[in-house]
Amino acid sequence: MYYIVETGKSFDQASTDLDAAVKRRGFGVLHVHDLGATLRSKGIAFEEDCRIFEVCNPTQAARVLAADMRLNMALPCRISVFTEKGRTMIGLIRPVEMLLALSQDPEIVQVAREVEALTIQMVDEAK
Repeated sequence: MYYIVETGKSFDQASTDLDAAVKRRGFGVLHVHDLGATLRSKGIAFEEDCRIFEVCNPTQAARVLAADMRLNMALPCRISVFTEKGRTMIGLIRPVEMLLALSQDPEIVQVAREVEALTIQMVDEAK
């Protein structure tokens, strides 16, 4: 269900490289949640770093929503850069498995396959 890779890059460099890879693949970065910083700002002793990139391709999103508007709750795609015990990781929940749990519509499955291939390429490129 997950696609996660380890990188030898720093957390900040992996984040920068992921942002660039997303844009090269025709997706946009809608928002980046700095979860680690947010938790620390609330007084929580959180040692790890975690940035969640909300990424979207408008054409693909429109195809999903045209087939089933309820799936807006599963959009946009999220790719995370995070640290775990000193290692930097980049990962995502595979769109095919996630959307198959929500719909068996062939159009949605096709979009999920296309998006999954591209998001995995982004992760691998940023690695």
